Amino acid sequence: MLRKFMRRAGLGMTVLTLAVGACAQPNESAAKSSLAPTGTLRAAINYGNAALAHRDASGALSGVSVDIARELGRRLRVPVTLVPYDAAGKVTAAASNAWDVAFLALDPKRAQSITFSPAYVLIDGTYAVRKSSPITALDQVDRPGIRVAVSRGSAYDLFLTRTLKHAELVRGSSTAEAVVLFRDQRLDVLAGVKNALDQLLAKDRSMRMLPQPFMAINQAMGTPSGRKPAAAYLETFIKGIKTDGFLAATLKNNGLSASAIAPSA
Repeated sequence: MLRKFMRRAGLGMTVLTLAVGACAQPNESAAKSSLAPTGTLRAAINYGNAALAHRDASGALSGVSVDIARELGRRLRVPVTLVPYDAAGKVTAAASNAWDVAFLALDPKRAQSITFSPAYVLIDGTYAVRKSSPITALDQVDRPGIRVAVSRGSAYDLFLTRTLKHAELVRGSSTAEAVVLFRDQRLDVLAGVKNALDQLLAKDRSMRMLPQPFMAINQAMGTPSGRKPAAAYLETFIKGIKTDGFLAATLKNNGLSASAIAPSA
């Protein structure tokens, strides 16, 4: 009698396992089809954000964004193609068909065409000025006659467009062009990601950074709007790499502190 019961119980467990597998597999398959509809995961990498990505003279990409993109491909079991951009605004403009996943700051305007995961790291948006500048504090920037160089479509451009009431924004097509505009047009302030400005100031001793950031930039992953299975998978993926140690490890490998990890909501 006991053996008969065990055989029935074993059969029941087999049926249950098959049923669970049948339910789980289509979800994973749907996520893969949604994130990589061509069979290859196309990951947009903004190397204009020096905190998260770099492009060397040969064109090779590296950094936190690259590591995360490749880990996503590994977990989905799909090949990854890196699609390089020199500015976040260009990534956003190409959201409809040029890439499947991107690494961008959360912003309500971007959310009109992109569905975002929870933030995974926080980075600072900061101001740099010439050492001879009278500007020493944040509240001295938003004044009539002050001109601020920014990269068009960047998270800090979008933020400053909403928040500055008196200062004028002068936009370059990338961080590099914003730096050129700052120098050539003798602009008053250069806005940017702290890591990128740190690199600039290490080479240009005529500049200094204001001591306080003007914003905290919540970096997240995004996929073009309408891809619900992809968005759901990215949310789970981001939570996973926070808890399993992958994110902390890749930050350390790229010279960043785990303290930059965004808190979970």
